[in-house]
Amino acid sequence: MLRFWKRFRLTLEMIKFEHSVFALPFALTGALLALRDANFRVPDLKLRFLWIVVAMVAARSAAMTFNRILDADIDGRNRRTAKRHLPAGLLSPRFAWGFTIVSSAVFIFAARQLGPLCLLLAPLALGILFFYSFCKRFTSFSHLLLGFCLGIAPSAAWIAMRGSLDPRIIWLTAAVMFWTAGFDVIYACQDYDFDQVEGLFSLPRKLGIAGALLVSRLLHAAMILCLVALTLAFHLGPLSFAGILAVLALLIYEHGLVKPTDLSGVNAAFFTVNGYISVLFFVFWAADILLQRYPL
Repeated sequence: MLRFWKRFRLTLEMIKFEHSVFALPFALTGALLALRDANFRVPDLKLRFLWIVVAMVAARSAAMTFNRILDADIDGRNRRTAKRHLPAGLLSPRFAWGFTIVSSAVFIFAARQLGPLCLLLAPLALGILFFYSFCKRFTSFSHLLLGFCLGIAPSAAWIAMRGSLDPRIIWLTAAVMFWTAGFDVIYACQDYDFDQVEGLFSLPRKLGIAGALLVSRLLHAAMILCLVALTLAFHLGPLSFAGILAVLALLIYEHGLVKPTDLSGVNAAFFTVNGYISVLFFVFWAADILLQRYPL
């Protein structure tokens, strides 16, 4: 039993379980937006939010573990990633596969609790998440697919609340997609030389590091425009606009941390700043949505 829990802990370390925070606040924002315009009472509201969190965490856990399994050989040849758990032998592929299967089953079960449409779409969502792991082998635009993988979270949360999809929430899906793709491009700059040798596809390899960082800035500009469009579509208040300004300030800071000739700030830009972006966004937007629905 102790051996099992040790391997379980190592698996959570491998997939950086704490980084579930990246997409989860956007999913919860999608759920709150669905409630804001609802003229009906959602039954078992607290339980529904709980199942959304379970579904999000389980889907990400399955996708991240699958990615680590598929990339184990590549990671082993990359000096930056050679110490990851699978190539370093800290975890067995068998245990990782078991964790992927169990996480996928938990996701399907959570989707079932959220309604028939969620259950129907759950296998498609898993297919998209798993397909991303193959993309760097044949396309330089894998960053956008990763963005879409996270971006579907707020739309999925809307469906969980309403049982159908409102086109307006697509603005939030697009915002998350551009945001994720932008910071993934920054992260991929670290592997520019390795991707060249291995023949892997990425925007840094295709455009060079300077060109890739420019594309990252454009993607993040597109995120801000999508958030403004979302705010206008839902007629949100000043707190939402303040949240956009906070996100913009953090994005400017993030891009100031990395330069084509100096990538030493990549980890701070990728892990720390983006964590703040997702949490601060949720705080401002949740406050705006809840104050409009339940005015003081």
